[in-house]
Amino acid sequence: MAVVTGARQGIGRRIAEVLAVQGYDLALIDEIPPDATVQALKDTGVSALGIVADVSREEDVEAAITTALDRFERLDVLVNNAGISLIEAAEKTTPTQWRRVLDVNLTGPFLLCRAFAAGLLETGRHGSIVNVSSIAGVGGIPDRAAYNASKHGLLGLTRTLALEWGARGIRVNAVCPSFVTTEMDTADMDSGAYTEQDILQRGPLARFAMPGDVAEAVAFLADDSRSGFINAVALPVDGGWLADSGWTSLRMSKR
Repeated sequence: MAVVTGARQGIGRRIAEVLAVQGYDLALIDEIPPDATVQALKDTGVSALGIVADVSREEDVEAAITTALDRFERLDVLVNNAGISLIEAAEKTTPTQWRRVLDVNLTGPFLLCRAFAAGLLETGRHGSIVNVSSIAGVGGIPDRAAYNASKHGLLGLTRTLALEWGARGIRVNAVCPSFVTTEMDTADMDSGAYTEQDILQRGPLARFAMPGDVAEAVAFLADDSRSGFINAVALPVDGGWLADSGWTSLRMSKR
């Protein structure tokens, strides 16, 4: 049984769909009711439960995990996908904006990891946690101080929990996607922050990542039979973005 946050749309929905194909029942957590995702999963024959919760609120998280346990009796996989974007110059980023991004993107995963792990550590059962970070968690991108900090912090949390819990049966890993075609990405482009061409020229595979690219990587890390000795890894799902230290004209000459 798997818990997926931010499952109403985009990457989270696709993760839920891929896990459903692999036979997982699913608890889908989102701040807005993920009704369409729940119905789509039920149509495939799996059991799916939608839970409305703000992942940055401890009481919401505790209630969500309790609800999932009441329904499914056991939790095997947690995918921390819920996240928000903020594109703003550092000197113009307000403390309120900063706190909200960190609350959702970093405090939320911590709260969920803690609540998810509690029962597993007590009973000695195995489990897998996959955190959705970003290439912004490995390198910096201008005008994203809060977002970059949250995603760097999420990788630090991933590694720390992997070290604390690995020998006790809980593996903790992360994926680091580059720019993904989602509703959030569309909104960011519509704001004028960057263009489609900016991404196509930068990425070695000359395309955006798709939600399915990320979902398949998450499903691999979640599965003990395929990745049972992988722990504390930050897996790039970036088409080679992080490997390319060249410049635009050189990059384009190879296409």
